[in-house]
This record gives sequence, structure tokens and C-alpha cells, in this order.
Amino acid sequence: MEELATRVDPHDPLGTRPQRRRSVWWVAGLTVGLVVTMVLTVGIGPVAIAPDLVLAITGHHLFDIPATGDWARSDASIVWNVRIPRVLLGVAVGAGLAICGAVLQAMVRNMLADPYILGISSGASVGAAGAILFGVGAGIGLNALPVSAFLGALAAALLVFFIARAGGQITSLRLLLSGVAVGYALSAVTSFIIFASDSAEGSRSVMFWLLGSLSLARWDILLYIVLAVVVIALLLMILWGRRLDAISLGDETALTLGVSPTRTRVILLVFVSLTTGAIVAAAGAIGFVGLVIPHIARRLVGAVHTRLIPVAALIGAIFLVWADALARTVMQPRELPIGIITAMVGAPFLLFLVRRMYARRS
Repeated sequence: MEELATRVDPHDPLGTRPQRRRSVWWVAGLTVGLVVTMVLTVGIGPVAIAPDLVLAITGHHLFDIPATGDWARSDASIVWNVRIPRVLLGVAVGAGLAICGAVLQAMVRNMLADPYILGISSGASVGAAGAILFGVGAGIGLNALPVSAFLGALAAALLVFFIARAGGQITSLRLLLSGVAVGYALSAVTSFIIFASDSAEGSRSVMFWLLGSLSLARWDILLYIVLAVVVIALLLMILWGRRLDAISLGDETALTLGVSPTRTRVILLVFVSLTTGAIVAAAGAIGFVGLVIPHIARRLVGAVHTRLIPVAALIGAIFLVWADALARTVMQPRELPIGIITAMVGAPFLLFLVRRMYARRS
């Protein structure tokens, strides 16, 4: 008993201070890892570029240091105009999917939930298929595809909201079932659009988009919107960490703690829908990131969402950037859809997770 008493901090009986310190170290280490990842992956591709040259070109464009560079103009164009936007989009998409996955798993109280379980990606797929195969939104110009996908995602989110609310309060079960039903229905619509099209090349483009790709990344308004949406979502979900903790424990517990489950789910549904819609519009439906990464983060820092959210965002960003680097190099000069890479990593982990859950119950 004396030995135990010496180990317990009377000002922190639950042992939260060591967990907080560990979380700070993980955030710091993962931040450094993300910066290193970005520098290295910018140099990876059909044309390999050394990390020091990547830093020099980036410094030149950002700070005009050095004023003149000792590098080929083609290298500068590849680094600044092609790969840096792509890596930044990968960071935003990976972080955003991980954040949305962690939030949804708390909202519906299901550890196998991911950002696409609410049918948002299926709605985006309908909009994207219409834009690619039938020219929907052609008057918008180059952004017809992402805009159509985003509008489809929002329409799906609204449909899920009204179906879930038709029975009264929006419970986790109603939200989950509504999302699954809407997702299946809109997936059928997408399949019908592909079948009704006579364009084999267009159908191939739709399938490539459905598996996800960062090839649309460039310095334009779409990249800035996705980055802004993900940063806002990250900050808001950290601030709402205690509410996420409350609803993840159940509606009765949340009410006891002064948190309205219905109101909280509605607000979270809005933010998750906007974030997921922006991500899918920019990069397609990249699977498994939002399912797998939150579980890895929980293993590292626990289930408290104020610590879980930033760690999951950093791991998701690192993972997706490396997955994209592999997708664009493994079959050069052809590019693999990034969803294939994430599925190859995520599927074995999902099997491991299901087996672990079954072992605990037995």
C-alpha cells in the first residue's frame, strides 16, 4: 500500500497528467513526421527530386530565398505546380477523413463507422457520374466535377437528416440506418448512370474517381476550400471534445452531463457532411482512412477526444500522403487509384479489429 501511495498523485488521481504529456509528445513527434513526410514525398515520382532541392525551391517561392536558383525550370515547375499542391491536398484529405471517422464513431456509437456510412460519398458519386458522363454543370468550367460532387454530397446529407428525424429524436441507430439506406440507394443510382452511358472511357473515368485520386490537385480555390474546411473542423472538434466524449457514452449519460444528444448530433452531422463533401469532391471516395486511423490513435492516446482528434488527424495526413506517393509510383507511368492502396492496408487491419472484438466478447 505504501508503494502504491507513492505512485498516485493526489492532485491527479485519475492519472490524466501522464496521458496528457504522452499526447503532447505524440503530437509533437507526429508533426515533425508530417513535415519530413511532405518534404520526402514531394520528391517522389517519375522524376526524382532530392529533398534539399525541394526545400530550396519551396523556400524560393515562399520567401524568395535564394533569389535565383541553381535548378532546372522543369524541376521547379514539378515541385511547385504539381507535387506540392498534391501533397497539401493529401494532408487535408487524410486529416479530414480521420477527424470525420473519429467523430462519426462517437456519434453513432459504432467503432466500425467511417465518414461514408451516412451515404455522403454515394451522393457525391451521383453528382460526379452525372458531370463526367452527361456533362452536368458543364457551364461551371473546370470545377464542374468537384462542384457537382459536393452538391450531391450535400443532397445526400439532407436526405439522411430528414429521414433520421422523421421518427422524432435523432438517435444513433436512426442516423446509422438512414445513412446506410441512403448510401445503398444512391449507389444504385450511380450504377444506373454508368450503365445508361454509352461512353466506355467516361465509365472508366467514373470508376477511377470512385476509388479516389489526388490528381485534381492544383493551386486553385478548391485546394484552399478543402484546407480551410479541414482546419476549421479540426479546431471545432477539439473544442467539442467533451461533448463527443459524452454522446459516445450513451444518450442517458450525455443528458446527465448536460449535453443534448439530438442537438449535438445535428450540429456534428452538419460539420461532418460539409467536411466529407468537400473531401470527396476534391479527391473522390478514398476508403478505410476514416475507419482505421481513429483506432490507431486510440491505441496511442486513449479515447478522450480532445487528445484523439489531433493525433488521428496527423496520422491520417501522414498515411494518406505516403499512400499517394505509392499509388503514383508503383505502376509507373500509370497511376493507381489511391483507394486501392488504402484498402490493401485497411482491410487486414479491419479483419484484425473484428477478430479482437470477437475475442473480447468471448
